[in-house]
Amino acid sequence: MENAAAPAPSSPNVWRWIPSLYFSQGIPYVVVMTLAVVMYKNLKISNTDIALYTSWLYLPWVIKPLWSPLVELFRTKRFWIVTLQLVIGGALASVALTLPGPAYFQASLAVFWLLAFSSATHDIAADGFYLLAMPPHRQAAFVGVRSTFYRMATLSGQGGLVYLAGYLSEQTGSFTQAWSLVFLVLAGFFVLAGLYHYLVLPKPETDRPAPRTGRIFQDFAGVFVLFFKKPGIGAALGFLLLYRFAESQALKLVTPFLLDGRDIGGLGLTTQQVGLVYGTVGIAALTIGGILGGWIISVYGLKRMLWPMILAMNTPNLVFVYLSLAQPESIWLISSLLAVEQLGYGFGFAAYMLYMIMLARGENQTAHYAICTGFMALGMMLPGMAAGWIQDQLGYVNFFIWVLIATIPSFAATALIKIEPGFGKRAG
Repeated sequence: MENAAAPAPSSPNVWRWIPSLYFSQGIPYVVVMTLAVVMYKNLKISNTDIALYTSWLYLPWVIKPLWSPLVELFRTKRFWIVTLQLVIGGALASVALTLPGPAYFQASLAVFWLLAFSSATHDIAADGFYLLAMPPHRQAAFVGVRSTFYRMATLSGQGGLVYLAGYLSEQTGSFTQAWSLVFLVLAGFFVLAGLYHYLVLPKPETDRPAPRTGRIFQDFAGVFVLFFKKPGIGAALGFLLLYRFAESQALKLVTPFLLDGRDIGGLGLTTQQVGLVYGTVGIAALTIGGILGGWIISVYGLKRMLWPMILAMNTPNLVFVYLSLAQPESIWLISSLLAVEQLGYGFGFAAYMLYMIMLARGENQTAHYAICTGFMALGMMLPGMAAGWIQDQLGYVNFFIWVLIATIPSFAATALIKIEPGFGKRAG
């Protein structure tokens, strides 16, 4: 819904909170989905166990629509954002405390579950706040900015934090101690983030609890009924589930591929080198891709740009086939090729995000957007659970060839959806 009091996108106030909010939204996700993978790999957990158990951590994002109406019905989105950032800080500190223990794998997974539930709820509030505080006709232009800072958080985790863990492990002689220190740093960051957003987040008039009839269960169920009555919902759900089908599998094995020795098909990079590969050229490429994706949709509209963007997202998977076949030793060549992949990903993912915004529009848009992202998470969780086993059976070369084949369902699902003419295109 439009908020006449919302600041114009060129206002400094918008730039004070959109980048920081979506960077903060991305960090817990990359911790659970990526840093946990690197950490467990450093701690000698098998690829099969890593892919299986960390994929289960997607579940809170899958089922978050079940409690998204509660965020809609109680308190303001601003309240939820600030409170949950402080809770996330506490959970990150708890991870640091579990790692030195004898049952660190089980204990840290339990805390990651708490972190994942808190992060998924924070996502509901942050995305709802964005929809309320930004005028609808400007959301397309800024979808590239928000996705860029979200993915910058992802690559900062994969890059800077992984590099930091590698450096600290060399200084301390212990990956356990190194990762504990990394998680304490993250905990401090989230305490500061919560205080910062308490001070700078705007207070749009529309950020208030949704009207209630007094019949909480009827109100709750009504949110879901309205969503599943949307026109073309079957094709839309297929698109949400399959757009990232190939990426969901590749993502789980890229870091193990970079870290594993050349004798078993990996590239044999050190933990610090992995951090540099993702944290330098990759961030720049992703930033360019995300901003370019949002801008080009605002110029030409989502309908016209959807097919070029899905091609841009899936074609760069050829990079991993080449890397697994050639096993190049040049860190610059590896970085450059991964930058191509990240550029295509950032460009193509902007279309996916804007489609969810289009589908969620109307009554209960915060909860409906959360339902969309829940299906997105399910589409990442289920294929990712089997990815480690598939790679163990096929080896890295054949696994990445399989990833290329797995792009076919994405194209098929895209062919079935309908996009409103002119949606996302700026007026004039």
